[in-house]
Amino acid sequence: MDIKAFLKLLNRYKWILIIVPLIAVTVTYFLVRKLPKTYSSEAKIATGIIDPSKQVAGTQDNSDWFKTTNQFNNIIEKMKMRKIMSILSYNLILHDLENPKAAFKPNSEKIDSLSAADKQNVIAEFRQQLLLKAPVSPFSEGKTKYQLANIIASMGYDDVSVNKDLEIAHQDNSDFVNVKYTSDNPFLSAFVVNTLTTEFINNFGLDVDYNQNQSNQVLDSLLKVKQRDMDQKNASLKDFKTKNGVLNLDKQSEMVYQQITQAEDKKAQVIRDLQSNQGALRAIDARLRSADPNMGKNVVADNAEVLNVRNQIELANRRYIDGGFKLADKKKVDSLTAIQVALTSRNSDKYVVDPQVSRQNLLQRKYELETTVAQLSASVSAIDRELATARSKYNAMVPFDAGIQNYVRDADVATKDYLEALGRFNETQTAQNISMKLQIAQIGLPGKAESSKAIIYVAGSGVASFVICLSVLIVLFLMDNSIYTALQLASATKSKVLGSINFLPELDKNIKSIWNESEDNTNFGVHKDLLRSLRFEVASEMAQDDSRILGITSLEPGEGKTFVASNLAYAFAMTGKKVLLIAGDEKTQQVASGSKQLTTSQNFETFLAKREIQVDDLITRLNKIEEHKSLLEIQNEKNLASGFDILKKQFDIIIIDVNSLSTINLAKEWLSFTERNFIVFESGRALTDEDKSVIFSHKNNDGFMGFVLNKIKLAELNNN
Repeated sequence: MDIKAFLKLLNRYKWILIIVPLIAVTVTYFLVRKLPKTYSSEAKIATGIIDPSKQVAGTQDNSDWFKTTNQFNNIIEKMKMRKIMSILSYNLILHDLENPKAAFKPNSEKIDSLSAADKQNVIAEFRQQLLLKAPVSPFSEGKTKYQLANIIASMGYDDVSVNKDLEIAHQDNSDFVNVKYTSDNPFLSAFVVNTLTTEFINNFGLDVDYNQNQSNQVLDSLLKVKQRDMDQKNASLKDFKTKNGVLNLDKQSEMVYQQITQAEDKKAQVIRDLQSNQGALRAIDARLRSADPNMGKNVVADNAEVLNVRNQIELANRRYIDGGFKLADKKKVDSLTAIQVALTSRNSDKYVVDPQVSRQNLLQRKYELETTVAQLSASVSAIDRELATARSKYNAMVPFDAGIQNYVRDADVATKDYLEALGRFNETQTAQNISMKLQIAQIGLPGKAESSKAIIYVAGSGVASFVICLSVLIVLFLMDNSIYTALQLASATKSKVLGSINFLPELDKNIKSIWNESEDNTNFGVHKDLLRSLRFEVASEMAQDDSRILGITSLEPGEGKTFVASNLAYAFAMTGKKVLLIAGDEKTQQVASGSKQLTTSQNFETFLAKREIQVDDLITRLNKIEEHKSLLEIQNEKNLASGFDILKKQFDIIIIDVNSLSTINLAKEWLSFTERNFIVFESGRALTDEDKSVIFSHKNNDGFMGFVLNKIKLAELNNN
């Protein structure tokens, strides 16, 4: 958004922004100056939700902000329920009907239309409705002939009317719910807040007790069912154990399994001992059967030989003695003695130890091992019998295990369910005992009159009317696509703006007067300066390729292209250039040669035919052919090109007032013979989609220099 342009718009309509708020403030002041005084009364309800002094330790987590907020919101919403508001409505109407001298409001037409008997009947019915706590509704009054809901509404005591001035809120980080009511009667305000808080606390307590009792009944019934199921499952488990002689199957099976394990370990140890003893026995047998001389295998033969020699010695000694000690007998005895000695020496050398002793020891060890092997073999048999007995006991317990596991599992599940139900029941009982107890922390009292809000209403009306006017101007500004400045034109067309021409209200002035009177007329002075700036831009662009033919067109007729062409021709003439202006057939004043003013015009069609032109001092004018006649229908393109070549030799610059681009076919014919061209755009005009399409197409043509903004007001020139 163009802030500068918007500020100018505000300046243009500044009186509207001032006058409209002043009117609104004045009207509001006279409307609110006699507003009645208002009185407010406020009561506070202590909830105990976040008050530590009213809580049991460990029963409330005040860090749960969402839970605490929901509790306060629930209290506020319950206070606004139709049931509670209906009780308040009944109390209000009964107060006025039963205490007419102390009534809060004057009686309505509906009450005044009732007779004394009818009023008593109405009071009785209101009392009945209050006792039943029936909501106020025209559809729930049964067969009564009195329209109770309409009577309440006529006094402004219905829930809709009361809620307009009733505020129920909870301040952050406080334990209180504030109930505030504002009315034109201080006693009415106090009565409303006190009655509402009292009735709400009573009904809230009854509702809480009723809901908790219902929950307790449901939980108590559920607890009894769970207990009965638990007792039944435990009894079934006990009967199964008694019937099958199983007191504690897990312990018993564990003991039997332990016995089996111990027996198997014992058997393994006995087998290891048996195998080691059998190995030792085999080693002893092998040694006794070996050829080792120390084992005494040949000792009998050796002893028999020595014994035989000894016997022979005894016989020889006996013969020696009996024979009378003969020398021969003596020699035989000595010979046998020598043999005995030799045999004895040989046996001594042959046996390191006594073979008999070693053999006897081995045999003794063999007998001991055989005894041990026999004992171990007997032990293995005994262990096998013990193991078989234990395994039979264990196998007998296996069928009971699956059955008892089912009973145990069912009993455990039933016990767990019972304990959970018992826990919930206890929690509910505890919650009921420590549940939220609402109390009135502050009663509502009649207060002083509040400060008048008239100044707020007056200020609000002024601000609101100002904002409305400002919003309307913003909408109009945003919806206005008109172009007033060169900057806006360049932004909208994405093209260069060569210059601007200001709007001249003095339509009877000719070009010479504009240039000669510029010092006395501000518009003329600015116009001349802008023409000079435009002349410089155009001359600079055309000098780049030595162009001589300039075409001036516009998007629509009436945008001032002819005026711009004439003024630009005069501006070039002021620099001493010979200018040819090919424009419409408008008549111009006859001036003397050398006056630098437009002369009597000649006809362009005649020039094309005769190829002759009367050149004036600086500015020569040729009238174009008829506005709606095609250029190429007069001469072919070759003859036209040669004609323009002739003109280029005689003039420094040729300015052509081309048809507007709304007649695109005629404009294209003229533009095809120009070397440079620009479009004149009228200030205050908006671009249409068709205009944008034409501009997009025209920008692609060779020689297009940009736009000239025409008829711009002096106030808009600062934006250029």
